[in-house]
Amino acid sequence: MKYFLALVVAATIVGCDYADKTPQGAAGVSKEALDSSKFTTIEWIDSTRDYGKINEGQKLDVSFRFRNTGDKPLVILAVRPGCGCTAAEPPKEPIAPGAEGTIKASFNSDGREGHNSKDIFVEANTKGTQNHKVHFDVEVVKPKS
Repeated sequence: MKYFLALVVAATIVGCDYADKTPQGAAGVSKEALDSSKFTTIEWIDSTRDYGKINEGQKLDVSFRFRNTGDKPLVILAVRPGCGCTAAEPPKEPIAPGAEGTIKASFNSDGREGHNSKDIFVEANTKGTQNHKVHFDVEVVKPKS
């Protein structure tokens, strides 16, 4: 009985944690954006970034550029940072064929001393896979007193 109760509690915690990680940007997405006949292709210009060293407590603005290499508008449906120390936002408008766009994010280094390796998950109306991952690294150092 103890094991069953522990399992129920664990499942509830995981379920609540998952519910808190709803994608940003998915609200208001038209059904057309989910129609596979309207899918396009994406080229990541910056999918991995290394920002070197920053002082602890500094907020770091990060960005990832991409290009719509297809013939339909590219819609970023959602962006989900891998943890709570990073906030990200999708472009507000679809990206026209041939045009470039940017995923912008902000990393809060407060209490994050040492090497930080962060992922941001991107969902888009793209052929093949709709799920993409961009990544950045940063070394957070204690400021000199």
